[in-house]
Amino acid sequence: MDFVTHASRLRRKRGVPRRHLLLGLAFAAAACGPATQPPDPAPASSGVLEFTGSWNGLGSRHTISLGAERAGSIVDLKGTMLLAGSGRPGVGFQSEVIGLTDSDTGFQGRSVWTDEHGDQVFSSLTGEGTAAKNRIAGTILSGTGRYAGMTGSYEFSWQWVMEGEEGGTVHGRAIDLHGRVRGAAGAGESKP
Repeated sequence: MDFVTHASRLRRKRGVPRRHLLLGLAFAAAACGPATQPPDPAPASSGVLEFTGSWNGLGSRHTISLGAERAGSIVDLKGTMLLAGSGRPGVGFQSEVIGLTDSDTGFQGRSVWTDEHGDQVFSSLTGEGTAAKNRIAGTILSGTGRYAGMTGSYEFSWQWVMEGEEGGTVHGRAIDLHGRVRGAAGAGESKP
C-alpha cells in the first residue's frame, strides 16, 4: 500500500499522467505474477485419431422367409450421427444405410455420411446381424472434400427400438459406437 501512496505523491509532484501510472502498475503486477510454463509439445502422433458417437436411424425393412428357421431382410435407413472426441472426423452427419441381412450368414451393407457442407464419408458394413449377435463392423473406404483420402474403421451394436408391423417401418440406434480414422486433412477440425 505504501508503494501506491508514494506513487500518487510522485504523480502530483512531477505531473505523471494517471494513465502512465496505471500502465506501470499493470506491468509491475504482471512481472511479479507466477512464472508460466510453455505448453507441452504435442505428443508424436501415429496419424490415427479415435472417436466415439451415437447413431439413430429410421426407415424400412422388408423380410422374406428362406425356410422354416431362416429369413432374409433388406433394410434402408436414414438418420443422424453425432461424433465426439478430439479425433472425430466431423461433429454431425446425416447418415444413410442400405443392407441385406440373412439370419444364417449375417449382415452386409453400405453407408454414406454427409456433413453440413455436403462432404461425404463412404463405408462398408459387415456383421452377424442376428438378435443374439448384432455387432457390426464398419470400414471407411474413402470420402469427398475434407474427408478425401480418409480411411478407418468403426464398430457398434445395433438395437432395434421400434418395429412397425405395417409397411416395415423400423427405428434403431447404435450402442457403443467407437472408431479410428487416418489420413483426412480435415479430420478433427471444424470447417469455418
